[in-house]
Amino acid sequence: MAKCDICGKSVSFGIKVSHSHRRSNRMWKPNVKKLKAVVNGTPCRVSACTRCMRSNKVSRAV
Repeated sequence: MAKCDICGKSVSFGIKVSHSHRRSNRMWKPNVKKLKAVVNGTPCRVSACTRCMRSNKVSRAV
């Protein structure tokens, strides 16, 4: 599932519009990575988006 465990970012929906203006539904997924992070003092696997990883909202487990 494309959802960040840290900030809660998930898929968003919209409409794809072609050059001839035909419209169809589409979906944008966040860039979510699986990584080991320290949560409540214990290392565990979480899904975090790259924006949370870049802004140091996730403390990586070594």
